[in-house]
Amino acid sequence: MWTLLLDRFLSRLIRIGSLRVTLPDGTARGYGPGDGSGPDIAIALHGADTPRRLVVRPELAVGEAYMDGRLAIRNDDLHGFLELVLRCLDDGGTLPTRIQRGWRDVTRRAQQFNHARRARRNVAHHYDLSSQLYDLFLDEDRQYSCAYFKTPGDTLEQAQAQKKAHIARKLHLSPEAHPDAHAGPHAGPSRDLRVLDIGCGWGGMGLTLARDFGARVHGITLSHEQLAIARARAEAAGLSDRVSFELIDYRQVTGTFDRIVSVGMFEHVGVPQYRTYFRKIRELLTDDGVALLHTIGRMTPPGSTNPWIAKYIFPGGYIPALSETAAAIERESLWMTDVENWRLHYAYTLRHWHERFMARRDEAARLFDDRFVRMWRFYLVASEQVFRFSGECVYQIQLTRRPDAVPLTRDYLCNP
Repeated sequence: MWTLLLDRFLSRLIRIGSLRVTLPDGTARGYGPGDGSGPDIAIALHGADTPRRLVVRPELAVGEAYMDGRLAIRNDDLHGFLELVLRCLDDGGTLPTRIQRGWRDVTRRAQQFNHARRARRNVAHHYDLSSQLYDLFLDEDRQYSCAYFKTPGDTLEQAQAQKKAHIARKLHLSPEAHPDAHAGPHAGPSRDLRVLDIGCGWGGMGLTLARDFGARVHGITLSHEQLAIARARAEAAGLSDRVSFELIDYRQVTGTFDRIVSVGMFEHVGVPQYRTYFRKIRELLTDDGVALLHTIGRMTPPGSTNPWIAKYIFPGGYIPALSETAAAIERESLWMTDVENWRLHYAYTLRHWHERFMARRDEAARLFDDRFVRMWRFYLVASEQVFRFSGECVYQIQLTRRPDAVPLTRDYLCNP
């Protein structure tokens, strides 16, 4: 029965390209027009229960089957396989997948209610993995967020440095030796401006803003692993007098700051906490201060988190639509003084991460095991493909309390 249902499911799903499936009993079937409109993929399924799992919960079961070796792809072409699947799903999918997505949309608020204790647990699940894992694929500064590619040929190191420089301009910070000629009515040289870095990671952004812009930075995180490395890096760089790091939830921070930056953290806030988050931004920001939110987003209406990602990679995580983010900002009386969509930049970033990870996959297997390597590879490739084919992007949203806190034109961003 399950083989028959899987056959019907794939017959309706695969409307471009070609998919050839060898079933656990050895029989083979083909799907799609095979006209070159999409990738030409062949897979083999192993395990008598695999067809049932794929029919009942396909968005969870595909990743699990790949992790467990129950789904083998010809030439291990995971990029091509996921491109084919995502392009077909993006075209509407099938009735079962639409029903499952609809149910997740209904229940998403409960799944994303990230109170402080749950938020710490969710962060530990991903960011307190061995620090050696991240050494395998990140740049030297450990930037674990979307890089900024001025050209597709930029190296990862170039693109991550460009990302930090772009963010500094949006924070209206001036390089120490070169005061900003475009300073607005309330902005001046950056020395000693107080900067809060919400979700500071391993400290790279904070160290850059202190070293290159003379800012005094306070970074906060919920990851013990990141905290220890960030503090060690500040000490080694001789910046401990200008940069501090603390293990604390953003809701517990007090004081005021001239600048607030948050890169790759908002995805972990959860929809029920959006107003709390932006209310805290407004509370902590000085009257003429500037905040910059850098977050993965979607160009579609609000949705829900893929169940495989929620289970194995980012529990409690959610990719927000711009509409629901803007609605929360509006209710907290903040000005959105600049909004930028980075589109394909994260796809390029993830391709670099995947190539670096695969070049050192043996080291990853020694740290964890082969199943973890397949899981991490599926995460990196699937993430790249959703940025290419399923409408995910990165939004940067500049926020102020006053309309004149930044210059009236974007010249200061384009002509640093």
